[in-house]
Amino acid sequence: MITPVILAGGSGSRLWPLSRQRHPKQFLSLFGEASMLQESLKRLAPLRCRPPVVICNEEHRFLVADQLRQLGIDNACIILEQEGRNTAPAIALAALRVLEDNADSVLLVLAADHVIEDVAEFHKSIERARLLAAEGDLVTFGVVAGHAETGYGYIQRGAANGEYGYGVKRFVEKPDRETAEDYLATGDYYWNSGMFMFQAQRYLDELETLEPEIAHTCRAAIRGAHRDLDFIRLDQEAFKRCPANSIDYAVMERTQHASMVPLDAGWSDVGSWSSLWQVGNQDSQGNVTHGDALYHDAKNLLVHADHRLVAAVGVDDLIIVETKDAVLVAHKDHVQDVKKIVEQLKIEDRSEFKSHREVHRPWGVYDSIDHGARYQVKHITVKPGAKLSVQMHHHRSEHWVVVSGSARVTVASKTYIVSENESTYIPIGQVHALENPGKIPLELIEVQSGSYLGEDDIVRLDDRYGRCQ
Repeated sequence: MITPVILAGGSGSRLWPLSRQRHPKQFLSLFGEASMLQESLKRLAPLRCRPPVVICNEEHRFLVADQLRQLGIDNACIILEQEGRNTAPAIALAALRVLEDNADSVLLVLAADHVIEDVAEFHKSIERARLLAAEGDLVTFGVVAGHAETGYGYIQRGAANGEYGYGVKRFVEKPDRETAEDYLATGDYYWNSGMFMFQAQRYLDELETLEPEIAHTCRAAIRGAHRDLDFIRLDQEAFKRCPANSIDYAVMERTQHASMVPLDAGWSDVGSWSSLWQVGNQDSQGNVTHGDALYHDAKNLLVHADHRLVAAVGVDDLIIVETKDAVLVAHKDHVQDVKKIVEQLKIEDRSEFKSHREVHRPWGVYDSIDHGARYQVKHITVKPGAKLSVQMHHHRSEHWVVVSGSARVTVASKTYIVSENESTYIPIGQVHALENPGKIPLELIEVQSGSYLGEDDIVRLDDRYGRCQ
């Protein structure tokens, strides 16, 4: 049986301001209600697969666990990386973990942030790749190129391999426009999808031969791993010694056993705002709209409006993205340079690089709706049955006003219920906890007041999510 391996560690910086360091694009709902991670798993449902392995950054662990739970997936293996080492080690970790239970496992390696429109055709390509993987091949999926794309790497096919596959003649980097047009004209070149299928042991054997240090350090990281709640925590000291390398460079470009199966299923890696425009539902003027937008004499726009009306007049070929704390306006021909803005935000240590104004936590979400020199106001939503950590603050007091639901509040040794339209006060230095004992979300307004209001003034004393130091 197939074991899906979902690589969910990307940063998605070119989709800023929607994608942020702490909430990157794979966890966003860009098409409908489900996130891109959830769509990646949902499209596998008709196949007979073992429980998935998801590899993600430790910072995103609760996002992954929550989104899997929403799909009813409670048996996934979630492997945490404190620091990513690229795809070759990540896949090795998954292969080693899967082989502990199933010696004959075949891995289907997918990214968590791809779009595939024709799921039935995708399944056909998977079945064709499975036949080659059973023969010991390391199979990649080559996307039938629809246009001369300069944002993707390419695969040149070799001789036919069976009824549906080909050998791989070579992998090539992202080309310039003229070279991409030449590739398209030959019919021998395919976009490199970054998706793979192979036997777990076969991959490890090739890695052992081609990159023995990666194989060795990954084995040590898995050997020293331990379970923490829903997660597998690696031996981080061992994993830090692992060389960083992609599967393309480490294995696929060097192995003698690479094969390619063509994929013609409406694939996109949604690596930029222009690619999101290309796969979006365009109106008669070529405009793609998410949210509330009005147009006059405007065409070929992508407008993503999260919280307010966006009006566009007399403009063409623009990307306009509005969030609670940032607005992006970019020409479609320059969207690859959005990452330059992200780099500048990082250098300046601005909050817009790391997170949205609305921040997700394992217990729910908070939205920082106002702030000043000595105060901050948050709208807090706590899931039914969830509880924040038992904590205290050295520099701030807090007022809580319940606007919906009921709160179970503990301050020092006293526990009491705060109902809708009631409030309570937490003095500086007082140990306290907040819990939602009800069956509907608890919503409250928190007013913080004090000399320092940073999140690092939270001293956790007990936490059901394992976040205590």
